[in-house]
Amino acid sequence: MPTRDQILPDFPQGCPFDPRDSQAYLRWREAKLAMRPARAEDLLVEIAAPGRPSEAEHAAILDRCRRANMAVYACRDKDERDLKARLAKLGAAFGLHRLDRNLCADEDGITALEVREGGTVGEYIPYSNRPLSWHTDGYYNSADEQVRAIILHCARPAAGGGANALLDPEIAYIRLRDESPDFITALMHPAAMTIPPNTTGGEEIRPARVGPVFSVDPRSGALHMRYSARKVNVVWRDDPATRAAVDFLTGLLAADGPDILHWRLGAGQGYIGNNVLHNRSAFTDGDGAVGRLLYRARYFDRMEGTEPRP
Repeated sequence: MPTRDQILPDFPQGCPFDPRDSQAYLRWREAKLAMRPARAEDLLVEIAAPGRPSEAEHAAILDRCRRANMAVYACRDKDERDLKARLAKLGAAFGLHRLDRNLCADEDGITALEVREGGTVGEYIPYSNRPLSWHTDGYYNSADEQVRAIILHCARPAAGGGANALLDPEIAYIRLRDESPDFITALMHPAAMTIPPNTTGGEEIRPARVGPVFSVDPRSGALHMRYSARKVNVVWRDDPATRAAVDFLTGLLAADGPDILHWRLGAGQGYIGNNVLHNRSAFTDGDGAVGRLLYRARYFDRMEGTEPRP
């Protein structure tokens, strides 16, 4: 049986996410809980338009992302011309450049999310009107291509439904660690969560992905989370600590307590931030209406200026 020191990776000195450093954790925890937003409305920043934000807009978005790893922006100008290019400029203003050009992304690396009938893409839940369970984006990516930040922009909302629940992974980390530091050690195990291969027509289009739930960037000390609440196509490490940790996290998400924020994007609104836990309710489009359309940009970069501060 490997020891905790053998399971855990190397951490930067004084890293609050090291389960063995209680003092650094408690200092960071106090500051984090004091600055976290109490309401979803506290995440909102009004901006002129997608594209390069003004100095004040940039500061306001960065403030929300430092406090909650996410912000909601609302554009006064809802003009959709050159929208994807302007979203790329918005990301670049926060140090986001390396797009995840995943299987279903458009040629420019930004994905149009809308209901698609038939074909391979139509088999994936994000391209349907069905509910999406709790997850972080790109949980099936390789270790060197983890999705660390995201922009999700609403061009057209659904007629009904399609709301998101949102949870800062740092808050999830606090709730798990306060319950038991052993939960953190288990979820940092390099084989904590396995996503089986993705095969289509007998052809493997993505190999199995094995890795931790929580990891820490050794340079910045920032926390990263990969997670999926799906009951199928997720294999958890079969040991008591991992099972207990997953059960606790499942209960935390299902309880829908005050840590979880809710928002339904309207036209011209979007999320920008680090890769947070989220889900999506089912939605409907009116008869004969143009359907719900969102644009999603996933990045291998983390937002500049959001590293944990002692």
